Order: sequence, then structure tokens, then C-alpha cells
Amino acid sequence: MLNQIKNQYAITIAGGGSTFTPGICLLLLEHLDRFPISKIIFYDNNAARQETIAKACEIYLKENAPQIEFGYTTNPETAFTGIDFVMCHIRVGLYAMREKDEKIPLKYGVVGQETCGPGGIAYGMRSIGGVLEILDYMEKYSPDAWMLNYSNPAAIVAEATRRLRPDSKILNICDMPIDLEEKMAHMVGLKSRKEMSVGYYGLNHFGWWHKIEDKDGNDLMPQIKAKMKVNGFADAISGNQHVEQSWIDTFAKVKDVYAIDPDTIPNTYLKYYLFPDYVVEHSNPEYTRANEVMNHREKNIFSLCQSIIDKNTSVGSGFEPDAHAEYIVDLACAIAKNTKEKMLLIVPNEGAIENFDRTAMVEIPCIVGKNGYERIVQGAIPQFQKGLMEQQVSVEKLTVEAWIEGSYQKLWQAITLSKTVPSARIAKLILDDLIEANKDFWPELK
Repeated sequence: MLNQIKNQYAITIAGGGSTFTPGICLLLLEHLDRFPISKIIFYDNNAARQETIAKACEIYLKENAPQIEFGYTTNPETAFTGIDFVMCHIRVGLYAMREKDEKIPLKYGVVGQETCGPGGIAYGMRSIGGVLEILDYMEKYSPDAWMLNYSNPAAIVAEATRRLRPDSKILNICDMPIDLEEKMAHMVGLKSRKEMSVGYYGLNHFGWWHKIEDKDGNDLMPQIKAKMKVNGFADAISGNQHVEQSWIDTFAKVKDVYAIDPDTIPNTYLKYYLFPDYVVEHSNPEYTRANEVMNHREKNIFSLCQSIIDKNTSVGSGFEPDAHAEYIVDLACAIAKNTKEKMLLIVPNEGAIENFDRTAMVEIPCIVGKNGYERIVQGAIPQFQKGLMEQQVSVEKLTVEAWIEGSYQKLWQAITLSKTVPSARIAKLILDDLIEANKDFWPELK
């Protein structure tokens, strides 16, 4: 463990070929005053894809932070030796497999989404092995390092690491609640979510805020609820933000999700479970979110990186830090500097939600320091949320058991149990199609 405060830290970004990697790299440079870095190394098993991203970042670093050692590799020993943190954001199968995750369920009138329903289960079955492999590399070559994992689907990955690597130094975190807290802070006139104290409980992409106060202890829930009732999170989108229409619709739909339980404020992803008919009706089975990303973000980022490489300079390139990912630096600082910052993490429940499965991987506020995290008890939760969470956590546990045991039966049960799926018959049809699509990625099911 990082038992003493160091002057500088060595970072490995696992998923070096991701289009999010340049923004994260630049974000790290923006925060060198509080989180000084001696080395950044990219790791990916797709050499060609990583090379374009890495070469562009290398040029940027030489021009803006030449003191930082930089490298990129597909060799695990090179990537994971002598490091303090692994920032892990991998996508096994890339967007081509995400497209199948979305389109196969839609073929049967079921929600097609990358982390929810059958698509999320399929993605989870691919992600488990990839995250475990990287975790094992880290522990082999840098046993004192921490993994900060934000690979999706975070709930399934977190359950798999709980089951299979219970003693590993891994923290699982998601950016969605953080983004929504920023929006709520904006709604009530605060500069940042860090000016709020929150109570939150749930599973990843499946949670509710039950308390939001300012630093003086004033209750902000009534103001936020009033806006939720009318426009969901849509009021928090400023006119100068570039927000895709699909996200605008999602933020607005929270109004209907909120109406089901106006005592709490819901995570946006709950629309997939509570209004699956609406989601399917408003989906194009021929052109899903994966197609949007491939045709826009993917092309734009790789084109930008290639332009930097061709010009051999990043000046005037438009390269920008991913301010949205500042939480990753906050988490690293909390461990490295023992800041005791309060953050939402995905952790074993063990009584933090008193009337819920102790072994469930729940998303709750935690205090983070050099030794990891301390849970903040959220008390008992209402029957409505408890019922939904028990169903969903069973989906996640059955998925991990199916991966461990190579069990067709348990994966069929997992898909059948998802609130997005109408029947066991439909679940089996989807599963059989997903098995064929994922034959190069999943363990063999019997």
C-alpha cells in the first residue's frame, strides 16, 4: 500500500487505445500541483489502435510536460512494473460488440443498452476476464499499487472482483452519479457538487439520493425536487453545452422516474428498468447509441490524433482535458494524500444498507484514505427500492456465477430476471443470439 506520501506518482492507463484516454491524460496534467506525476504509461492489447492515441499524447506531453516520462506498450511487465496506480477503463470487444449488445435485444422488443438489461449482461461477461487479467498483472509486478476501476458494466465487474479477488487493492467507481450531482449543484446555484453533502444508496446505475444538504446543513432536496417534478435534470443543461439529443431525452425522462417515488431523486439509468416499453418505442434498432459513438466520437478523436501526428505538434489541435473525469484525480489523491474525501464507491454492503444483502456490491458514500475506504451507513431503505435492488443484484450475481461456472442455465436465469425482459422465452432467444455473437469473448457455456 501507499503507506507514505510520495513526491511523485507513476500511472498506468489500462485502455490506452480508448478515445477517452487523451482527455484523462490532459486532465492529469491540469492537476499536477496536487497530484504530481513522474511517469504515465499506456497499456492496451490492441497495438494499432493504441499507437495512434499514444503518439498524439506523446507529442502533447513533450510540448507541455516534458519532465514526465511517457511510454506505451502491449507488454504487461513493462506496463505494470514500478507503478503506483492503474487507471482502468477497458472495453473488451470495442464498439463493434457494443453494437451487438444493443441491437440483439432490440430485435426481440427488449431494451438495447450497454450496461442495462441483456446488453449489460453480455458486456459484463466480456469485461470480467479483462479486468481480472489487468488486476493480476498489477499485483504481480507492482503489489503495492491500487487499481482505480471505472470499466463498465461496473456492477458486474465489482461483483466479480469481490468473488474472485476479495483481497485486491481495487476501488470501483462510476462517473454518472458525480455528473448528476454537478447538475443538481447547478440547479441550486452552487459552483460545485463538492459544496454539497449527500446521502445515496443503490447499485451501480441503479440508485437514489435521499439526502442533499449544503455545507451549512441546509436541506436542498425541496428545491431540487421542484425542478425534478417539472423537467427532471433537463434544467441543469446550460445553453452553451454540447449535449446529444439522446442524453437530453434521458435527462428529461427523469421527471417520470421521479414521479414513482417523489421522496427520493433517481439515477437516470432507472428509466431503462421502469419504462422499458418507452425506451424500446423510442429506439432505432438499425441505428443505436453505438453507431452514434462510432460515427462521431470515434472518428473525431482518431482524426484529431492523426492530425497531431502528421503535424508533429499539438499546438492549436483542440486537444482538451476531460473535466468530467476530475473524480479520478480526486480518488487518486484521496489514497495518495490520505485526504479522507467523501466519494460514491461500489463496495460490499456489509450492513451499510441495513435491510439489504450484506454481500451485495452497493453504491454508497465512502470516506477514502490511504488504506482504502470506510463505508458511510445509509440505514434502512424503502420497500420499493429494496424490491427493485434485490431483483437487480440477483441478475448481477447470477451473471458472475455463470461466468465462473460456465453455466448456460444461470445466464438464462440472469437475463430472465432482468426487469427489462418480459419472459423466459424471450430471454432464451436473446441469450442464444448473444452466445453466437460473443463466441470469441465469453467462456464456453454448458
